[in-house]
Amino acid sequence: MHPILGQCPVCGGELALTRLECRQCDTVIQGRFNAGPFSHLSAQQLAFLEVFIKNEGKLTHMESDLGLSYPTIRNRLHEIIRAMGYQPGKEEPTRLTEEERRRILEDLNQGKISSAEAMQMLKEA
Repeated sequence: MHPILGQCPVCGGELALTRLECRQCDTVIQGRFNAGPFSHLSAQQLAFLEVFIKNEGKLTHMESDLGLSYPTIRNRLHEIIRAMGYQPGKEEPTRLTEEERRRILEDLNQGKISSAEAMQMLKEA
């Protein structure tokens, strides 16, 4: 069987699901049916979602399955969220640069800050 298409391959318009048929008893139901939000996704996006579910939503685990970086995986997830008609959540706070992290660890090593302060600074970033 072929997957349900959400968009017309000719003009890009939204396709309507109009006929359902039982393979066992040949009952046919005709009308206009909503194929759901996943019908708007491409085959590649659906495959991505399958890997996402397999990895229980853990993007870091998806890196090895897909051979992609964390930012690329996150961007693809955001594309899927938009394709389904939603807006991705707010961006995560900016992470520390390597230089900033080193400075915190140097301050800790020199006794300028306590280990608790260093841990707090690293957590907040």
